[in-house]
Amino acid sequence: MAVTDRCDPGRTVPLVDRNRCEAKSDCVDVCPYSVFEVRKLTPDERRTLSWFGRLRVAVHGGKQAFVADPGACHACGLCVQACPERAITLVATGAVR
Repeated sequence: MAVTDRCDPGRTVPLVDRNRCEAKSDCVDVCPYSVFEVRKLTPDERRTLSWFGRLRVAVHGGKQAFVADPGACHACGLCVQACPERAITLVATGAVR
């Protein structure tokens, strides 16, 4: 089985730890399914961060990686391996096919 064909799309999705992500875009660059995007956080999103998380976001231009298309995820794990902050984990959605 190829690394990019581990499971059916949408059964496992990436979860980005908001307090760790530094918006370096490695996940965007390695994902063959265009699951991620990097964008500025909204004021409401910033309020949910820890003090250190807010500091980290400020240093990195107010941006973070977001899961733009979770249903496209094939759980290949390339994003998990590429993230230098170890901010991405893969979680099961509970979907049954």
